[in-house]
Amino acid sequence: MTESFPRMQARTRRFTLGVPRGFTISPDGRRAVFLRTRSGTDPVTCLWELDVATGTERIVVDPLGLGPADEDLPPEERARRERMREAAGGVVAYATDREARLAVFALSGELYLADLAREGRVRRLPAAGPVIDPRLDPTGSRVAYVTGGALHVLDLASEADTVLAAPEGDQISYGLAEFIAAEEMDRMRGYWWSPSGDRLLVARVDESPVALWHIADPANPERPATPQRYPAAGTANAEVTLFVIGLDGSRVAVPYEQEYLATALWDAHGLALVTLARDQRSMRLLAADPATGETSLVREDTDPAWIDIVPGVPARLSDGTLVWVADSDGGRRLVVGSEPVTPPSLQVRAVLDVDGDTVLFQAAAEPTEIHLWTYAAGSLSPVTTEPGVHAGRLSGGVTVVARQSLDSEGTSVTVVRPGGTTAAIRSAAERPGLEPRVSLMRAGARGLSTAVLLPSWHVPGSARLPVLMDPYGGPHAQRVLQARRMFLESQWWAEQGFAVVVADGRGTPGRGPAFEREMLHDFTLSLEDQVDALQGVAAQYPDDLDLTKVAIRGWSFGGYLAALAVLRRPDVFHAAVAGAPVTDWRLYDTCYTERYLGHPDEGHYEGSSLLGDAEKLERPLMLVHGLADDNVVAAHTLRLSSALLAAGRAHTVLPLSGVTHMTPQEVVAENLLLLQLDFLRKSLQI
Repeated sequence: MTESFPRMQARTRRFTLGVPRGFTISPDGRRAVFLRTRSGTDPVTCLWELDVATGTERIVVDPLGLGPADEDLPPEERARRERMREAAGGVVAYATDREARLAVFALSGELYLADLAREGRVRRLPAAGPVIDPRLDPTGSRVAYVTGGALHVLDLASEADTVLAAPEGDQISYGLAEFIAAEEMDRMRGYWWSPSGDRLLVARVDESPVALWHIADPANPERPATPQRYPAAGTANAEVTLFVIGLDGSRVAVPYEQEYLATALWDAHGLALVTLARDQRSMRLLAADPATGETSLVREDTDPAWIDIVPGVPARLSDGTLVWVADSDGGRRLVVGSEPVTPPSLQVRAVLDVDGDTVLFQAAAEPTEIHLWTYAAGSLSPVTTEPGVHAGRLSGGVTVVARQSLDSEGTSVTVVRPGGTTAAIRSAAERPGLEPRVSLMRAGARGLSTAVLLPSWHVPGSARLPVLMDPYGGPHAQRVLQARRMFLESQWWAEQGFAVVVADGRGTPGRGPAFEREMLHDFTLSLEDQVDALQGVAAQYPDDLDLTKVAIRGWSFGGYLAALAVLRRPDVFHAAVAGAPVTDWRLYDTCYTERYLGHPDEGHYEGSSLLGDAEKLERPLMLVHGLADDNVVAAHTLRLSSALLAAGRAHTVLPLSGVTHMTPQEVVAENLLLLQLDFLRKSLQI
């Protein structure tokens, strides 16, 4: 069982293939459109539709019926999928008109339209070039798309194609999200249709101010390095400007003052923008006049540390009342109008939908859980109450609920009709073949959310096991949630003979803004919290943990934390595997790094850097890095390796040729686990 798990995890993209996702519910509540691969090992995503009344599913689009299985993606789409962490292929994204009668999508750069009202009839539309991010206008008359950095609009009736905005230079594009927006602000789009479909709000991105880096492929020296505009901390960002562009070619500038465009909303109640200052201590909600481009301030939120971008806002009720999320009285709260409507103890994660006057949102009082709630007519109601992690959609009185938990495998998806009856949407995900034995606890002096996993064959108290800390540990991401999929890999490590400890330290969400903001100006607090959690777990499992053999592994921020652990606390940690670690925060991007550490000139970077600690290394350290990584570039690992070499400190470097930050390649992902296991066993002498 355990021998096959690494390959199975790689083939199933961490058991995400076959899971229904990307739901759209028609406004009349009769149909639900969604994405799903045919099986848990099939990477080709299909478009499906559910008849809500009968619970009958039908496939709308099977990409294999439209062309070859191997996709030929334009570079912009490959970059977009990397930002989205999209590991599958096929129809990975789609957009519908207002009534969800039509759906448009790109496949291998070609543009397609599915007529959902006519049994899913699919036709290819003529496009001027490889298609990026196609979106139907709300009326279903036209589709906009980006190709070659230009924004096009195609009339569905005549198939006439119009270039609405053409780039003025090689570093300029219209209608696409820039790197920072996609990577750090979860804004994957760069244009928005007006409700009537006669105009669009369009972002013009000029990347020429951004430093030019090159991502080389040393394993294939005949290939030229890939140029990459990368906004490192303290350097210039892309210049993003906004225009309202009419189908008649008219153009109205919509100026704003702050550095970042976080999102936009254009509905029946008008056009709104959300902007964020460069230091991220101020966020503004602006109302914009599409005719003149003039903006007015609706509200401004400030914080001495930073303001978080919360998914799903702004939104509006049917009468135009603002739906927002803001921090007050120690909690992250849902705001309707100008008043908070949730208690400070209920931490709001995201607004998912507004159906008339009903708001569906994610929130939880317990940080290891995420629940669905509704707010309507002055009342709060829980949609989900069973322990677990829940996501959902709401439209036409129909709710789609996706649930993960510790007591069941995979993700279950339930459609709840207005009368309360339900229908299930099938998951085709593979079974992992092992069952996580997860014990959740609050560990250490800070009561950190912590999970402990022991081998299935281990009798508690019978022997002390070597310990593996398996964190992410960085801000804005959780590992300790009541969902089995979060712990499958950790349980595999446990089956190899480790007591595995996963801890969420300060900076992670779910415990309120103050807990998150303790990370300000010092990433090394994450190491203190891992030590605190380890000591707390050891106190509760005194006969099961061998504290003379403690290893730590992680990826991305977790890789940084793993390397930091053996460099600064060799008294606690005896070996580490650091995957894609940030080693010098001056090399990471503006929005993420400056949010927590400020501008490099403020002096908070050196204390969190690893390079100055190279001479301290006295424990085994393996550095793993994808050479094609354009998020945490390989220079991070190479610079640390050079510093370690200069200090005469032995270490191991595992370069992954052609691999990005995601490591989706099946053989690489499988063998990477096995090589890490071999390294840690030898390092700990077990």
